[in-house]
Amino acid sequence: MEKVKCAIIGSGNIGSDLMIKVMRNAKNIEMGAMVGIDPASDGLARARRMGVATTAEGIEGLLKLPEYNDIQVVFDATSAKAHLHNNELLQRDGKKVIDLTPAAIGPFTIPAINGDANIDEPNVNMVTCGGQATIPMVHAVARVSKRTIYGEIVASISSKSAGPGTRANIDEFTETTSRAIELLGGAERGKAIIILNPAEPPLIMRDTVFVLSQGGEPAAIERSIAEMVKTVQAYVPGYRLKQKVQFEVIGDNAPVRIPGIGPMSGLKTTIFLEVEGAAHYLPAYAGNLDIMTSAALVSADHWAAKLLEKEATQ
Repeated sequence: MEKVKCAIIGSGNIGSDLMIKVMRNAKNIEMGAMVGIDPASDGLARARRMGVATTAEGIEGLLKLPEYNDIQVVFDATSAKAHLHNNELLQRDGKKVIDLTPAAIGPFTIPAINGDANIDEPNVNMVTCGGQATIPMVHAVARVSKRTIYGEIVASISSKSAGPGTRANIDEFTETTSRAIELLGGAERGKAIIILNPAEPPLIMRDTVFVLSQGGEPAAIERSIAEMVKTVQAYVPGYRLKQKVQFEVIGDNAPVRIPGIGPMSGLKTTIFLEVEGAAHYLPAYAGNLDIMTSAALVSADHWAAKLLEKEATQ
């Protein structure tokens, strides 16, 4: 079966995990090249062992590879700053770009929320690992409530799963995730916090979601959350609720003050999540890798299927 060739820029944890997923799970795409900047990186060495073309000269090295002409989709797993330069060169050559950095040049995409809505955009942004895990829960509350005033997420990941790119992008993580809580989650105001947990042995990815809403019933919210969990599990099997959803009524006599909005009452929903990784590259504690790369792969695979179908009818 013919497949669309892809390249991955960034040979660190995220890029390496994604490469293995492409080779094992992709239906419509296959590896064309792995790109890094450290000749001694484990990701590049692993790619070479698997028969994938590699370069340690970054985006400029990719442009020189003979395989570049056949590559139609490029995953960028570098950093927000590097992505600005990479995207400029890739768009010039008409490549489809799946952005796994918080650069947010293209529209936000979370498969469980907006599916293939942005599938034809030249650049698609996958928000952040924390955003992929938590924003579906904010959206689940919002879709059965009349008003969703506030959404706050706390993503806790093992420090061992956070490479240099992730560490360099902490500010971009919080800004991009906060914006996506509003744009995709449906909250009027969003806030995101990330914690790099140094515990040994490494702890599995855990996320806490707080939502303040009005006009929604706890039973309906709980059903909506359960349905959303199943939707995400379709492409991230290790995604699950850690415990029962909690509710608290915030009365007019003791309102909470939301920055930029003011004192508000309503229903506070608290959701506790756990994301177990598939252990394709790092061990299962690195659910943050798994949910990000799985979401990116699903998006690229759907785009490639559409492209192949179009080519078959021409």
